[in-house]
Amino acid sequence: MFGGLLIIDYLIPKVIKNIQIPFLKMNFESNFMNKNHIMIKQTILKIFWITFFSIAMGLLESSVVIYLRELYYPEGFVFPLKMMSSSIALTELLREAATLIMLVSIGVLAGRTKTEKFGYFIYSFAIWDIFYYIFLKVLIQWPETWLTWDVLFLLPTTWVGPVIAPVLLSAAMIGLSLAIFYFTDRDNQTIITGKEWALLVFGSLIVILSFTWEYSKYMLQEFPVRELFVINENTLSYAIQFIPTHYPWILFFVGFITILTGIGIFALRNSKTKPIVSTNAKSR
Repeated sequence: MFGGLLIIDYLIPKVIKNIQIPFLKMNFESNFMNKNHIMIKQTILKIFWITFFSIAMGLLESSVVIYLRELYYPEGFVFPLKMMSSSIALTELLREAATLIMLVSIGVLAGRTKTEKFGYFIYSFAIWDIFYYIFLKVLIQWPETWLTWDVLFLLPTTWVGPVIAPVLLSAAMIGLSLAIFYFTDRDNQTIITGKEWALLVFGSLIVILSFTWEYSKYMLQEFPVRELFVINENTLSYAIQFIPTHYPWILFFVGFITILTGIGIFALRNSKTKPIVSTNAKSR
């Protein structure tokens, strides 16, 4: 295994080194264009390894879920949820927090600027999420359809929704991240403006609301708002009776279209800028 990784680590840079990108019309006698060409090859290599890492994380995540389902849902996963002990529920929360820390760390280590760090974070998150479902489908033939309900996340409260919803979001995240990588290689002063951030954040909050809407509405029938974020026997015993029936698609698509609008404005604005590479640019 270690030898195989060494071979890959040797061969991939060699392959990347020989990649020619004629549509950029690079002049290799120009110092500027040489730097730009090197940066693009480095970005391609970085994307390869982060994709590799994120796919492995997807397999790891799906493996944990398969173990849990074998223990709690040997007949197959369906709502309502089975009762878990408080310690297992807390462990799941900590595992998800640890996953986020790992994905954020990828962005911090790989990115050259703040914008690119964000790009690598959402790229690794999206690849991880998509391959999580791919591996579940391959290993246990789940989900049955794109509209199968799933528990999507547990922080800060429970998120539920059809599988297709997070997959669509992941596709949009990959699109934004690739745009960030491309434009940062052209100009390392590339940033996401306040207007674009507002659209991305507002759209994301609406989408998160669509994921938590059904569950929160159910829990608020019995508990005050603060209890939505507390793990104890009372909340767990009530929460496991929850059966999702209606997903607020209108809410989701309002948020999703808002996110796509922010991505589109970012891409359109940066496509009009001339390529500039400044070796002394500050992280932005």
